[in-house]
Amino acid sequence: MSNALKVFLGLLAGALLGMLLATVAPAAGEQAAAIARPIGMLWLNALQMTIVPLVASLLVLGIAQASDAAASGRIARRTLGWILALATASALFTAAFAPFVLSFFDRSPELVTALQAAGGPPAAPTGSVATSIAALVPTNAIAAAAQGAIVPLVVFTLCFGFALTRVAPERRAPVLALAQGIADTMVVIVHGVLKLGPIGVFALILPVTVEAGHRVLGALGVYVLMLVATYSALTAMLYLVGTAAGGERLRRFASAILPAQVVAASTQSSLASLPAMLEVSARGFGYPERIGALVLPLAVALFRITSPAQYLGVLSFVAWAYGIDVPPATLATCIALAVVISLGSVGLPGQASFMGTNLPIIQAAGLPIAPLPLLLAVDLIPDVFATVGNVSAQLTVASRVARAEHATTGRPAPDHPDSPRPTD
Repeated sequence: MSNALKVFLGLLAGALLGMLLATVAPAAGEQAAAIARPIGMLWLNALQMTIVPLVASLLVLGIAQASDAAASGRIARRTLGWILALATASALFTAAFAPFVLSFFDRSPELVTALQAAGGPPAAPTGSVATSIAALVPTNAIAAAAQGAIVPLVVFTLCFGFALTRVAPERRAPVLALAQGIADTMVVIVHGVLKLGPIGVFALILPVTVEAGHRVLGALGVYVLMLVATYSALTAMLYLVGTAAGGERLRRFASAILPAQVVAASTQSSLASLPAMLEVSARGFGYPERIGALVLPLAVALFRITSPAQYLGVLSFVAWAYGIDVPPATLATCIALAVVISLGSVGLPGQASFMGTNLPIIQAAGLPIAPLPLLLAVDLIPDVFATVGNVSAQLTVASRVARAEHATTGRPAPDHPDSPRPTD
């Protein structure tokens, strides 16, 4: 049994017990909630303590990877351009689409009360727009890290990462090795904490269901539905990107990527789907093998189109659950942060990726983090749709880059069905 399934079962067990106690023995339910609440918060705090070093190290590594890719040739630069464009489009689309989907559902006041009791109220507003902009650049990066001020810390880390790309390679290498070591160590800690996930999620959900009853399960169902709808809409839009302005024909594009999508749905892993994607690029589309061999591994290493969508979807759901309107300036900051973090977090495995990447976004928006473990527990369901979307996006990038190379060099693959044949 995978740890994700264990956490999901812990969620169900805590929810069912909480609803049973609330119905049969309310006094005992309140006592059980009082015992469970600090246990759940202890587990949540253990996850949260790794976020600052993990995010900082991943951003430095992500910038280094992107810089190396941009310096390695025209094909890599085009790939990176498409990755940035699609990741940004994913974040912008979700920022508008997720609240639209959530607007069709009623928000439960009891759920808000229970969530606030479990994890505390949202953070106080940070002040005027001018104050918020001035606070983006920390006067003391160490103090920002100590206070958990994610956005100023990210700004400093981005400056550090870009400056590091200008340092001589022999001096840059030890810094990158240190960042990789920190990231690897934090992932080990996160995995250790996540092994206690069934207990932690059980302790977090029980007080919520004691107070909010079945409404919390309904809210989690709304979250899953919203994410699935977002991932499906993004995947559908990729067909338009792959076929627009000189791209592939729609029928040919859809039939070519279908085998890789099937592998993605069954494995729930972009890396495990890479051989199928290489086969699609070479035989399904007929692109030169050098294109697929460079573009697809690079896309798998740097790009998951559903990552920014997940971050903005989680933000939208937490804001909806608490009845909070996120200011446009804060939302714009979170969109940019989501794109940047998505590039550096691709190497994170499974559930570690969910907590390590969504926590900074939620903290940057000033929203409570208490619902995140509950959303982690049900992420097993939309993950199938996420992987299909990621693989579709990676093949779309390969298709657009191959088409651009064809237009630039005039040297398409000999077996490409749409390529003009040479004449004697």
